Amino acid sequence: MSAATPIEPGALDPLALRTLIVERLASAPREGVVEDWRIGAATPERRAELRRFFPVDPVHAAVLVPLVERPDGLTVLLTQRAGHLKKHPGQISFPGGRVETDDPDVVHAALRETEEEVGLDRAHVTIAGLLPDHLIVTGFRVTPVVGFVRPGFRLRLDPTEVDDAFEVPLAALFDPRNHVRRIRRFEDQEIELTDLPFEGRNIWGATAGMLLTFYRLLRGEDA
Repeated sequence: MSAATPIEPGALDPLALRTLIVERLASAPREGVVEDWRIGAATPERRAELRRFFPVDPVHAAVLVPLVERPDGLTVLLTQRAGHLKKHPGQISFPGGRVETDDPDVVHAALRETEEEVGLDRAHVTIAGLLPDHLIVTGFRVTPVVGFVRPGFRLRLDPTEVDDAFEVPLAALFDPRNHVRRIRRFEDQEIELTDLPFEGRNIWGATAGMLLTFYRLLRGEDA
C-alpha cells in the first residue's frame, strides 16, 4: 500500500491492519525533537503559538503502545494511573516513563518501564516502530514505541504506579464515530481536543493525541 492510498484503518481485517502498521511505521519520522503541538488539530500558525507553553528543555521519556494480537483483532493495552500520583492521577495512559542514563535507547526504556509498571514480559513484545515524539505540558518529550504483543502474558500491576490495566479494540479507537471533539481551557486559551471514550472510560490528553497521531499515520495523513 502506498502512503497516498486512502484507507480507513479501523475497517481492515487483522492481517491487513498489521501489514499496514509495519509499512507505515517503517517510513514514519524517527525519534527527534518535536517543535509543535501534537495533541489536537491545529494550523501550523496555531501550533507555533501554543509551543510557548511547553518546556524549552523537556525530560525525555518513552511509552510502549502495546498492540495485543487477539483472535478477533488487535487491542491496545492501556493503564489507569494510580490516584495518588502527583502528575496525571487516575488518567488513562500507556505504560512507560523517563529514559534513564543507563537505557541504551528508547525501546529499552519503554520495555523496562512496562515491565516495572504492569509486569508485561518483553519476550511477548515484537517492536514495530516509533511514532513521532510528543511534547507534554508537564515537562516531558515522549517517544511512543509501538509493539505487537503475543497473547499468553500475565500482568503484575505495581500499585504505586497503576490502579488498573485493560484492553480496548484498536478498531474502536480508530472509528471516527468515537472521536469526540471537546473544548478545554489551557492557560488563557480555548483549545479543541479529541477524546476517545470507550465503555465508561475516557482516553484524552497526550494518550489520545498519540493514538490519533497513529491513526493519521495509518491513513496516510500528515502525522
